[in-house]
Amino acid sequence: MANNTLIGRINMDCPICKMFHEVEERERMASVMMKGEKVFYEEHFYVCTNHYKENGETTGGEFKNREFKNGEFKNGEFKNGESKNSEFKNGESKNDGSDNCEFQTADLMNDNQMAARNAYRKAHNLLTSDEIVAVRENYGLTQVEAARLLGWGEATIARYESKAIQDEAYDTMLRILKEDPLRAIAFLDKNSDRFPETKKMQIRTKMVEKLDMYGKELLSRQVFASEYIKFSVPSDFNGYKLLDIDKIESVVSYFAERIADLYKMRLMNLLWYADAVFFKTYSNSMTGLVYRHELMGALPVGHVSLTNLKNINVHVEEDYVASKYHFYPNTTLQTTALSKNETTVLDAIIARFRNYDDPLLVSCIQEEAAYTQTTPGAIIPYSLAKKMRVF
Repeated sequence: MANNTLIGRINMDCPICKMFHEVEERERMASVMMKGEKVFYEEHFYVCTNHYKENGETTGGEFKNREFKNGEFKNGEFKNGESKNSEFKNGESKNDGSDNCEFQTADLMNDNQMAARNAYRKAHNLLTSDEIVAVRENYGLTQVEAARLLGWGEATIARYESKAIQDEAYDTMLRILKEDPLRAIAFLDKNSDRFPETKKMQIRTKMVEKLDMYGKELLSRQVFASEYIKFSVPSDFNGYKLLDIDKIESVVSYFAERIADLYKMRLMNLLWYADAVFFKTYSNSMTGLVYRHELMGALPVGHVSLTNLKNINVHVEEDYVASKYHFYPNTTLQTTALSKNETTVLDAIIARFRNYDDPLLVSCIQEEAAYTQTTPGAIIPYSLAKKMRVF
């Protein structure tokens, strides 16, 4: 069974051989047409090992002939958790072919639909379903309360968390709610008539708490983000991804947790390699950072402001020569901010450069096309990552 990975094993009633036994859960990269474009995502499926051993390798592959409208399957295999024009319905096999040992339950179909929608969201810089859940839970809101707060229909948030993809205008409002408690309070004031007085006061109290907590972080983010005003459109300079500060903070913490004595010069160059390798593999950057050709390697625009982000755990160490910035992990950050594809790339970067000192790492970057084909002070196009020498 080629091009897939074993995830685990589980005992269940198997719809292939009609027996209760251990089946394999596997994953592979699959593709689907969504809103007129092809989207790649990680698809999970089960394998009947009894049938597989008896009949040999399956030829089952990607989902085909699928189209999404508003994040739902249309004229394809799945709708409302059931299969249409395919082999399975409600987790049961409808295919009499003896060579098919793969199947999906209704729950797994729904999970795969969600994975495909979230892959589309990430490709278009939209909040994923999990991120939308985190936005409202940050203020202790139910789905209905979050929709009322933003002046939307009461089922809107529920749809975005389960089956529909938000457009950019709705995504912008969700991001405002996520990043700015002061604006969240303004939303509450504007739509206060949609809440009972007691509930309104509870929500306001929570928002004020977040405002106190986020005050310094919000200010540091605004300073950093202001340096990216010229890069507010996806392009070759930002790897076709807008600046994602949450992602940056998580990547820095991930590196710091796994690399001892992580100082600024090494970190900044590791960030470039992480973004470049991710771009080479997936055609968009991981963080949306923009890098310049500098004497000491590829440094992000606004690297000083980046260091000052309040969620980045850095200690300044003084010696006789200069101040040294020592980075440590931030254990309060959510690990879910990084996808499996992202951690796979980060782990590869760590394995490759873990034992490199600063001069050796800088010399590696200086031999890359991103450095040799740009001039000092110039922005490094991500397209040059396709010519990367090390990976």
